[in-house]
Amino acid sequence: MFKDKDDFIAAYKTAFVEESGNAFEDSDMERRYYILVNMIRERLSQDWLKSRERFRENGHKQVFYFSMEFLMGKLLVDYLLGLGLYDTVAEGLAELGLDLQELAAYESDAGLGNGGLGRLAACFLDSMAYLGIPGNGNGIRYRYGFFKQKIIDGFQAEMPDNWLINGYPWEIRKPEKSVIVRYKGTVKEKWVDGHLTVVHEGYEPVRAVPYDVPVIGFGGKTINNLRLWSAEPVNEVFDLSSFNRGELSLAIRSRSEVEAISYILYPEDSSPAGRELRLKQEYFFVAAGIQNIVSTFIKRGGDLAHFSRKIAIHINDTHPALAIPELMRVLMDENGVPWNRAWETTVQTMSYTNHTIPAGAGKMGRSLFRPPAAADLPNRAGNRPPLPGGTGHPRRRWGERYRDPAPRFRLDGEPRRYRQPFRQWRRQTAHRDLKNTVLKDFYRIFPDRFSNKTNGVSHRRFLLKANPKLSALIGRTIGEGWLYRPQDLIKLKDRAGDAIFLTELAAVKYENKCRLARHIFERTGTTVDPNSIFDVHIKRIHAYKRQLLNVLKIMALYDAVKENPDALARPLTFLFAGKAASGYHYAKTIIKLINTVAEQINGDAAIDGRLKVVFLEDFNVSASEIICPATDISEQISTASKEASGTGNMKFMFNGAVTLGTMDGANVEIHDIVGPENMFAFGLSAQEVLHLYRHGGYCSWDLYHSDPLLRTIVDHLIDGSLPGDRSQFCAVYDDLLRDNDPFFTLKDFHSYLDAWKRAAAAYEDREKWQRISLYNIAAAGYFSSDRTIKEYADEIWHTPYTNNGTPER
Repeated sequence: MFKDKDDFIAAYKTAFVEESGNAFEDSDMERRYYILVNMIRERLSQDWLKSRERFRENGHKQVFYFSMEFLMGKLLVDYLLGLGLYDTVAEGLAELGLDLQELAAYESDAGLGNGGLGRLAACFLDSMAYLGIPGNGNGIRYRYGFFKQKIIDGFQAEMPDNWLINGYPWEIRKPEKSVIVRYKGTVKEKWVDGHLTVVHEGYEPVRAVPYDVPVIGFGGKTINNLRLWSAEPVNEVFDLSSFNRGELSLAIRSRSEVEAISYILYPEDSSPAGRELRLKQEYFFVAAGIQNIVSTFIKRGGDLAHFSRKIAIHINDTHPALAIPELMRVLMDENGVPWNRAWETTVQTMSYTNHTIPAGAGKMGRSLFRPPAAADLPNRAGNRPPLPGGTGHPRRRWGERYRDPAPRFRLDGEPRRYRQPFRQWRRQTAHRDLKNTVLKDFYRIFPDRFSNKTNGVSHRRFLLKANPKLSALIGRTIGEGWLYRPQDLIKLKDRAGDAIFLTELAAVKYENKCRLARHIFERTGTTVDPNSIFDVHIKRIHAYKRQLLNVLKIMALYDAVKENPDALARPLTFLFAGKAASGYHYAKTIIKLINTVAEQINGDAAIDGRLKVVFLEDFNVSASEIICPATDISEQISTASKEASGTGNMKFMFNGAVTLGTMDGANVEIHDIVGPENMFAFGLSAQEVLHLYRHGGYCSWDLYHSDPLLRTIVDHLIDGSLPGDRSQFCAVYDDLLRDNDPFFTLKDFHSYLDAWKRAAAAYEDREKWQRISLYNIAAAGYFSSDRTIKEYADEIWHTPYTNNGTPER
């Protein structure tokens, strides 16, 4: 792309004149950022086209990944690394008196996701592109993202995240590829020669306009596509009379109602209007994506009889579940495919990953949703489709393994609700416990359709980009092969006895802790000691993720230090970050509790800074890239059986943090791979938790009364020990005692505190701790998303990957 830094400098200066009519010297930093991005994007556009043409010519099966979230993070540095241009551009900019990292800071974190679900989708796109799989993301272009979190008087406040205020230079609007999504109206059905004909009348049309974002595979050979849909009116009605009366909101109401569909991620759904908007969103990007896939397939001469041989559609959790009946509808109603063939095509095309255990997940109100004929038909007497391997009623084939009506698309609950349709999948990847709990009836009938997959993260994003000093140390030690084959990190184990290497590893960690300390001070005004243990808990705020358990531990440690100033071997820094859903009041109370405890501890001069508690507001990908490299102890303490996988633990692991966690989700695999001596596990097992749930839990009130330490700490919530109104945390107190501690926070407390003390003691043996950290880095290669995507490609999608862990250039 650029021969050398001089070639880049010449091209960069020319771009200013061509695009803005001004010289480089007359521009501000923001303009310099946008010119650089536009130049890189234009230079890669030919390669973007070549990737599509190569896949088309080779007839490779296309993978379409449907997700409500794509938490992409900032892309400039990531893409320069992927294209092999980082050093060239950095050196060229330095010669012009610019710092690449400072320039890259002008990029907004794209507001396309909230947490692990969205970041997983982004990592998967990254690995698909690197491996040469023709992968396409399909989601929504949220104008205001999730929300921008502000902490005001300790409480979370939600502000619009106007990340598009200055545009998004990576995207390309494609209005010519717009499709119409239809809502409401009536459906007329009639049978003609054994085929169901459906006509949709009186519907409300919405235009779905695609915006494409390049996804550059490391090495630059493959550039895939993320397509984001924006909702726009088809026939905008401007009420001039309302406008003339000064009723501006009425004048543009039709546009506002349509555009609201793609305004924000996860609109608050405690009201009927909020639930309707959520459902509209879920159908919007599903309908747009399915129409686009099918129409493009037909336009390129594809035979719908072979659709599943060339197309794989994967849905990320329950949000895009309407893709299943929608594909049936498009095949049948718009393309005349007979029901049985449409069913078989859908079963062979769709696959689904479940990340959510609660049985209530993925339900929608009956008043909001009428299932399309394609989805509802299996439930009508006499019209059930034949199930795989035989005909007739399934009970005659499977006997007692068949439980009716659980596997059907059905109404349940009160008020009556539609359960998302699960039956029409070919393969499902799921949390291991789903087979024995929520989806046990499906598993009884279709055991071959379940496949556990351990998630992964992009090691190039969260190690190479996020931690350049550690990456450089690894490269000097074992070479650059780990960038392409992350399993090569295991070679680092040979350095466990190398005192010089362990000292270098400790120096890198200290530099990263200094960087995080500066970041914390700039954003909160709180000073933290880089020599302290950095204990980090960054996750979505939720009761089952048990930020409360961590806070109770901190309160116990504070009491201990107040009683004995020598109780701690060294200073401690506890860092929290994460957002609570806007309507989740309990989680927002936990944020207030964290900040109240921080106010109390950080303001207590008597403990001389031995403890510090920090809550970093508005957590995002960019923040995680600063936090993960600096972390010593990674808090992964969700209630066992509740965390489907988790990927935060993997990002920390790549950066040498040591996991303190329950045996839940991917913690189980981490424990198995690094060994029990290199992770600090605690608490009830998933089996023990499920047993307690089945038998009514335990009596937290008895435990509270029999344990003086627990009683003292829990009483702090309501006895006036904390700053502010003594009643502000009554909901937390009630959850623990009156609601019988539904997430076993008190039950696990002592096991957790003991495990934390073992970790803190291990930290004091500096050489031992560095070896533990090294073993975690060395074993982390298994948790690369490259490995996960290879498993999907081989076992679920059945699509080849052209790059098998070797440099593409």
